[in-house]
Amino acid sequence: MPLPPPRDHRVSLKDAVAFARRHREAAGKGKAGERGGMFHKEGVAQLLAQPGCAGLRFYFGNDDGGASAIVLVGVDEKGNDMTSGVVLEKHYPCPPYCGDPSELNP
Repeated sequence: MPLPPPRDHRVSLKDAVAFARRHREAAGKGKAGERGGMFHKEGVAQLLAQPGCAGLRFYFGNDDGGASAIVLVGVDEKGNDMTSGVVLEKHYPCPPYCGDPSELNP
């Protein structure tokens, strides 16, 4: 499938808070599931700086121990994964790397 046309990916904080809340609720009350994750900008910048990279794609996965994984890969102008380039995972999971409480992570 070709790369979709550019669009504004920004959402309001109100919508983002609702997305995060629904995810927490779907995981079940009292469950300590992963809420999100963080990548340092250097890795993401390297991924996006690859020649021919027009965007990034993420895949949900699980590591060998069953913990959640978020795989990031560059996407070329035809919408294809750039699997011979930089591929990222090893995110910092939240929790425990959540930062101070916020609207997204109360």
